[in-house]
Order: sequence, then structure tokens, then C-alpha cells
Amino acid sequence: MKKWLGVAALIALVGAQAFGLLTSPPDRDMGNLQKIMYVHVPAAWSAFVCFFIVFAASVRYLWRGGERADLIAASAAETGAVLTALTLALGSIWGRPTWGVWWTWDARLTSTAVLLLIYVGYLALRAFTDDPERRARWSAAVGILGALNVPVVYMSVKWWRTLHQLQSTPRTIDPAYAWGLRLNGIAVLLVAVYFISVRYRIARLERAVEQAEERAALQAEGDGEPIEELDTLEEIHV
Repeated sequence: MKKWLGVAALIALVGAQAFGLLTSPPDRDMGNLQKIMYVHVPAAWSAFVCFFIVFAASVRYLWRGGERADLIAASAAETGAVLTALTLALGSIWGRPTWGVWWTWDARLTSTAVLLLIYVGYLALRAFTDDPERRARWSAAVGILGALNVPVVYMSVKWWRTLHQLQSTPRTIDPAYAWGLRLNGIAVLLVAVYFISVRYRIARLERAVEQAEERAALQAEGDGEPIEELDTLEEIHV
């Protein structure tokens, strides 16, 4: 199933990009540079979806517990961080010829950079905390805090005077670009879902290895009686 999801996401992304690039005319002011929108905007949308998943899974973990919620949150956070970094990089490439600078402390750019830093911190916290329960509990709190910044990022162009244009949606742009933006939004979302699912499966394998090492350490400190083989690695199917 994961293989076919990956193939479908790749085909959708290539097809949507080709459709957007080949069917839309150059912008009157920015020319073909404007078509970077077909990656920049969908990457931002999908990053927001990832952080909503982090928020929901983190709340679920703090409320009910459970390894699955913790690993889903971590997988979505990692994918969201990558997409946010991509959004900022593409925004800088777009901004250099448009604004004349690679970076400016615009409200949208700054709040997005803060969002990225929060989730980089989230991932660092998980990497440097050994105790699984403490790691899950602390990272859930940071994940919820980071997700609360998403509405600030989204509304920043309306709340403050910024260089960044208002939110790009199929309703706010020229109809010539609307379908290309819609299709690329769906395609990038499929890619994000695929990345989350693959990362979740890897996270379960990593957790199984952790548990095997803990059991081996306990056995080494115990009375030497044999313990059962860990079959989890072969049984994990997401």
C-alpha cells in the first residue's frame, strides 16, 4: 500500500506541476517567476496540515496516552518542518527579484521562521531525551505550543502591515492560475501523507529496537534466564 501511495503521489506531483507550468501564462509583473507559487503555496498549506496533525495527536497523547499518538505526532512534525523549510527557501528565491532582498523581517516571514524553530526544537528534544514517556510528554507540550503559532502565521498578513501579499488561494488569484494551484495543493498533500506514513513506520521500527535493547540490558542485569525473541520488527505493518 505504501509503495502505491508513493507512486501515486509522485505521478500527481509531476502531473500537477506540468499542468501548472504549461497551461498558465506568465504574470504581467513577475513573468514566469510567479509560477514558483505552485510549490511555495502548497508546501505551506501541507505544512499547516502536518502541524494540525501534531496538535491533534499531541492532545490525544496527553489525554489518553499511547505510543501510536506520540509517533504520529513526531512523524508529522518532521514532515511539517521539512515543508516549512522548503516554504521559506522558495519564498526567499521568490522575494529576491520581487522585493530586492533575500530576507526581510516581515511579519509573515518572521512568524514562519519562528514556527520552524519551534519544530526544530521539538525534534531536537526528542533526539536528546532518552526516556520514552518523558520524551513523549515533553514533545507533546512543545508540539501543541508550536501548532498554536500556525493561526498567527496565517493571519499575519492581515493583522500587520507586511511586504508579503495576502493569502494565495484559488479564490484570490487570477482564474488562469487557479486550477494549477488546486492540483498542486492536492499533489503536495499526497506527498506529505506519504512521508508521514513512511516516517511513522520507521519510528515504530526504531521504538521496537529501543525496546529490544532495554530488554537485553535488563536481562544482562538480571538472573541470566533467557527471554523471548522480539518479533515486533517483522510484524510491524502500518
